[in-house]
Amino acid sequence: MNNKHVQPPGALLREDFVSGWPGEIVRMDVVASTQEEAKKLAEIGAPEGTTVMAEEQTGGRGRMGRKWHSPHGKGIWMSLVLRPELPLALTPQLTLLAGVAVCTAIREVTGVPAGIKWPNDLLAGGRKICGILLESSLREGGLHYCIAGIGIAANLTEADYPEELKGIGTSLLIEGGGIPVDRTRLAEAVLEELEYLYALYQERGFQPVKELWESMSVTLGRQVSVNTPQGRTEATAVGLDDNGGLLVRSGTGGITSVLSGEVEMI
Repeated sequence: MNNKHVQPPGALLREDFVSGWPGEIVRMDVVASTQEEAKKLAEIGAPEGTTVMAEEQTGGRGRMGRKWHSPHGKGIWMSLVLRPELPLALTPQLTLLAGVAVCTAIREVTGVPAGIKWPNDLLAGGRKICGILLESSLREGGLHYCIAGIGIAANLTEADYPEELKGIGTSLLIEGGGIPVDRTRLAEAVLEELEYLYALYQERGFQPVKELWESMSVTLGRQVSVNTPQGRTEATAVGLDDNGGLLVRSGTGGITSVLSGEVEMI
């Protein structure tokens, strides 16, 4: 990779950037997708914690293949290699763990009161400020690795958003009253929180992450529209189950768990 360790002026990471993860921090300028770059590294044996960060993605994507807007020098676009010893059914818990870590870091570094929308979005002012995408690779015998992709809209202005995202996306700059975000400091804080929560998760399981997620959620207690292959229903979001699914209560009082599909707040 010839553009490894590229650090243009005003780059995301200063030379004093510190990460406690054992893997290498791979700095890139323009890539199609940090997710794909991290996958390439994982396939050739990159250790857990290896992180790819780019100044711009030309083909960044979110959940269900949606395009992720990643303009140059305006955000934190990164993907992290994880190698958890987990059943595949429990990997959605890692998406929620990442959400808690990023939300904590954003609140601490910027003061923006971000909240988590199940399963993988962070909102501020009712608009999307961050997306998280977890993709897993299997091999014989179980889970091979996971790639945790994180896209944080840090210093985008309203003019940076294409027409189709106006009113939907926002940034820490916008929500923070026009104060530019120190992207190095925020990226460092995100990785610190991820390292801490991941170790806690491995030691104590999902319960501590679940409690933190519920305390930061903007979904719980709200009426939601749930769209699944079985159809669309409306219900009230009431909590998480032990696998990370969203518990919803119907109008008749029955509680079910949503593990996949689209959940929109009403």
